[in-house]
Amino acid sequence: MDGNLPPRLWETASGMMNSIGLQNIGVKAFVSEKLPQLAQFNVPVFANVFGYEIEDYLEVVRVLESTDGLAGYELNVSCPNTKHGGIFFSSDPSLLGELMGAVRKVARRPVIVKLSPNVARIEPLAQAAETAGADAISLVNTFVALAIDARTRKPRIANGLAGLSGPAIKPIALRLVYEAARSVKIPVIGLGGIATGEDAAEFLIAGASAVEVGTANFWEPAAVCRITDELDEFLRRENLHNVSALVGTLDMGGK
Repeated sequence: MDGNLPPRLWETASGMMNSIGLQNIGVKAFVSEKLPQLAQFNVPVFANVFGYEIEDYLEVVRVLESTDGLAGYELNVSCPNTKHGGIFFSSDPSLLGELMGAVRKVARRPVIVKLSPNVARIEPLAQAAETAGADAISLVNTFVALAIDARTRKPRIANGLAGLSGPAIKPIALRLVYEAARSVKIPVIGLGGIATGEDAAEFLIAGASAVEVGTANFWEPAAVCRITDELDEFLRRENLHNVSALVGTLDMGGK
């Protein structure tokens, strides 16, 4: 996929908008060119899988299943920056279940489903993924947004609408993670505006079993290392020996 035309990034007051359009070299080139480079690092690698139709997802997973070097897959059913596919599946529980069920039949490795925040209620989507065999869900992806140049009266992004990420979305992302975690038994991976160790702790408290960091890496490539250290320090201050002690401990006053 060639991705969308530039400009594709715009820095906002408290985050970033992007409309990259999932530019990538394709699964076969990924296997031959990228996986050998990743093999030098002693960390689990998950491949993010996208398609326009269910068969696209299946073909990508089939190719990846034929090679070594991956710990699992994250199904991207929630990207707002493509004209077809992606978010199409994440807005309909039955379609999401159909996609996940089809992938489950060909995937031997763990499968995470990445959900969209651009829905009325997150619980039916989380439950559909779980019922269809997902090993975990991750949320949230970016929020559909618009930036305007007041002088030209045109969008800042060539594609018009784009996905908003970064600290601006964190409070809404926390709410969605909390709601999703209460509705399923499989692990929830939280993301959306994490920039500090305490941000990560908040997602764990809301019910996430793990977190992902995205936008912070754009302005600080070593952000994950710093955030990990800050989370360790937070645990020490709280006299906790493991992050699992934080998971799902939010006190909503009896609610």
